[in-house]
Amino acid sequence: MAVLPIYNCYHPVLKKKTNPVTEFNQELKDFVNNLYETMYEADGVGLAANQVGESKSIIVVDTSEASEAKDSHSPIVMINPVIINYSDEIIEYQEGCLSIPKFYEDVDRPKEIEVRYFDIDMKELSITADYLFSRVIQHEVDHLNGILFYERLSSVRRVLAKSKLRKIEKGDYATFYPMILPNGTYRDPAE
Repeated sequence: MAVLPIYNCYHPVLKKKTNPVTEFNQELKDFVNNLYETMYEADGVGLAANQVGESKSIIVVDTSEASEAKDSHSPIVMINPVIINYSDEIIEYQEGCLSIPKFYEDVDRPKEIEVRYFDIDMKELSITADYLFSRVIQHEVDHLNGILFYERLSSVRRVLAKSKLRKIEKGDYATFYPMILPNGTYRDPAE
């Protein structure tokens, strides 16, 4: 397994909708293992394939270390995930993103979703997720659709965040994991 560099949110790969996965093979399994390794190394709870530069419709999620029992869910890979149902109840909760270092904001999202996806063995599944598990899936599926969480903020909150986001765009924030900056430059965490 390998730790892959995570792409800065202003890199063009994160603004494009990803492509569905059509081949389920060992290469895909190896890539998914690398996604997990990268997510764990960066101390994340979710990661989308385009966050490591691959335009594939794949996410990995692991909320098993969450502080509350209702937030806990073991590691899961979702290939070609589609959210097919949203609850009416909306919850505000602080989000962050490995592609947007040191930026955290409260985001409104549905409390519960139903998602259809394929697992690593090409089996189609459907699950209902709530609380943190639901939020992480929604956040990662947004990535697959080229949407970043700060785009879900109110216009006022986006204006207030503008200077912080400009610093992120310039690569002014260091990370403890490898990152690809918007211009394609590799930043080593040791720098």
